[in-house]
Amino acid sequence: MLDNNILLPSKPRAVSEDAVRGVYEIDGLYPGYGHTLGNSLRRIILSSLPGVAITSVKIDGVSHEFSTIEGIKEDVVTLLLNLRRIRFSMVGADKEQLTLSVKGPRVVTAKDITPVGQIEIINKDEYICEVTGKKDFEMEITLERGLGFVSRDEHHREKVDIGVIALDAVFTPIRRVSYDVENMRVGDRTNHNRLRITVETDGSIAPREALETSIRIMIDQLDAMLETSSRRVLQSSTDTAEVKEEPKAKADGKEDDMVDMMKTRIDTLDFSSRTVNALMNAGIRTLGGLSRKKEEDLLEIDGMGEKGISEIKKIISEYGIVLK
Repeated sequence: MLDNNILLPSKPRAVSEDAVRGVYEIDGLYPGYGHTLGNSLRRIILSSLPGVAITSVKIDGVSHEFSTIEGIKEDVVTLLLNLRRIRFSMVGADKEQLTLSVKGPRVVTAKDITPVGQIEIINKDEYICEVTGKKDFEMEITLERGLGFVSRDEHHREKVDIGVIALDAVFTPIRRVSYDVENMRVGDRTNHNRLRITVETDGSIAPREALETSIRIMIDQLDAMLETSSRRVLQSSTDTAEVKEEPKAKADGKEDDMVDMMKTRIDTLDFSSRTVNALMNAGIRTLGGLSRKKEEDLLEIDGMGEKGISEIKKIISEYGIVLK
């Protein structure tokens, strides 16, 4: 008798993984689905994950990008290209202003930028320029959050202030993505697919988080096309009944509620700024990611101590979660 059921694949399994690069395998894909899903996930990872980039700068004494700066080795165009290579992570805000102020002679790198709020410079040793004379070099930098690549004409449609130079912004936190498909045996059949996908990020997001986020984006897009979309059902229920918003999720046994709860971002909870920064820097950005960690793993995170652990235990206990 023919088997007309399409088997579901396995969850992504890490073959190798570090802070910026991960190789993952998904087994048991129906014949042909390896390329179908691999190509779709690759395109989503490259185009649809939010990131942070410099969108404009204002350099003291410079009116346009084709200028040269006295006492600076590089011209303005080269300096702007160097700035675009600097990667940031930003919690909470969608736009921030940073400053850079140094006195030469000296080499200027990304670590000379003065961060504000919950902003982290990922590649602090990135070269910006060299001040060759005894002069002050000052610059204002605008950071924004966005998706993919946005040309300066798109994000600066209105006229900018005199001296402000708009930049093409590469928001994506992904450096490269590739995938391979090979056949594997499932039962008596040898033509099922194994998908191996390699994700390399700029360090502002963990490779696994990038992959899992892209999977959720694909699910949301497909779900929206259904007549019985869970989103439409939810909207219908809110139109006919008053839904009281509760501060904490309850363990009511509903799988959908649990999944939504686990997607809650760390920076939206009542953690202190120190704890949020430590967790985000370690690549832990959601309640689900935190729930999978053991207490000893958290203690190894830079900036995390017993006080932070106590804070985490108290807050996640309100969601019915206990550290392993």
